[in-house]
Amino acid sequence: MDWQLEATKRKENILSELQELLAIPSVLSNETTPTAPFGKEVKQALDWFLEKGRTEGYTVKNVGDVAGHLEIGQGEELLGILGHVDVVPVGEGWTRDPFGGEIHNGRLYGRGAIDDKGPTIAAWAALNILKDAGVEFTKRVRLIIGTDEESEFRCMERYFQTEEMPAIAFTPDADFPIINAEKGIASLVFSTFSMHEDAILESFIAGHRTNMVPDKATAILNGQLAEWQEDFRAFCKKHDVTGKVEQHNGSTELTLNGKSAHAMEPEDGINAGVLLAVFLKDRLEGDGQKFVEFVADTFYKDSRGRKLGLDFTDEQSGDTTFNAGIIRFEKKKTAMITVSMRYSISYPFKEKIDTYQLKDFVLDIASNSPPHYVDENDPFIKTLQSAYENQTGEKANLIAIGGGTYARVLDKGVAFGMLFPGEPDVAHQADEFVDIDNLIKATAIYAEAIYQLACKK
Repeated sequence: MDWQLEATKRKENILSELQELLAIPSVLSNETTPTAPFGKEVKQALDWFLEKGRTEGYTVKNVGDVAGHLEIGQGEELLGILGHVDVVPVGEGWTRDPFGGEIHNGRLYGRGAIDDKGPTIAAWAALNILKDAGVEFTKRVRLIIGTDEESEFRCMERYFQTEEMPAIAFTPDADFPIINAEKGIASLVFSTFSMHEDAILESFIAGHRTNMVPDKATAILNGQLAEWQEDFRAFCKKHDVTGKVEQHNGSTELTLNGKSAHAMEPEDGINAGVLLAVFLKDRLEGDGQKFVEFVADTFYKDSRGRKLGLDFTDEQSGDTTFNAGIIRFEKKKTAMITVSMRYSISYPFKEKIDTYQLKDFVLDIASNSPPHYVDENDPFIKTLQSAYENQTGEKANLIAIGGGTYARVLDKGVAFGMLFPGEPDVAHQADEFVDIDNLIKATAIYAEAIYQLACKK
């Protein structure tokens, strides 16, 4: 079968369905109900997929209102495909409607277009190509839909409490060709419990998610501080960022805008919190000064943990990285910096962390997900490589990432696309988009991969 031709035939339907799904602003919410534990829009996106499955004749199951699956085929073994419909917050700097699904110059724009609604739609379309062609399945195939991938993976924790673990599985939620190694992901909390007496700094806020580079930071300062204002403007110009100064009843508010990026590579963004700390560190006194000095001296121009003494690299997965994703200071309350640490496959985590100490800050481990790895010689890997190479004509090299995908919750799973080599990675960034030609190409790759893995030849 000509998989590319079959995918191209479905192009308009693929784009239409993706636009429908993108229109649902499925960001994790604190406004929850028993039937929408992560928010009504997140549940709406899950329901959208489950209803599509029912309409197309799949066996459909809702699992605890946090996940679900669409199943097709017969057989003892189960092939899993894991996608997610939750998205990160929109953030600053969009020039297009983040939920509009606008098409321009061969790109479809929207939050979730590449992470992960677009790739999940591609896998869905691939399954329908096989179903409509009437192929005979030798395995059951489940498209498993999650709703908390961008936060704590609670959806998959709940799902696998009651549901079957696939024998093999892939998630279309990262890069092509194949990611068989994912770094460990730990959330580190640096905090200090002093009373934070400071004559100038009242509060400092940057970031809301550890898996995103903060694109906005705000500091509230006592006094008019007229002499700082021109310095701040010059500082922003020097660092090629924007910012503003506002006066509020005897206080001054400084806002600095950076650039968001995925925490797996902090250097792809500009950390607004760290940069604002750099500006403030020689202008404060007392505990506020100690706080911003720690942030600036520890994280400015160092995403590898060298200044923390926690740096490490290996041949399998590269550098360990650190993203200061949430930065908080409020006078007379605990100050803290929450860091997403993406550590190398062979990182001696327990040895390094158990013996680690800081002078003025306490380090706590809020969470830790160990590294994930599938051997390069596994037949499952070889089959995926074959499908990719057949559809692209390119070598299917194996790669390692610092991101965390659903592959790490699987006994044998990998991330398989759909960002192609050389494409800009716009996940978690403003004006996120999916390249339409590549969306169709990915659909063809997934169709052949599923056919090779789960269908009678």
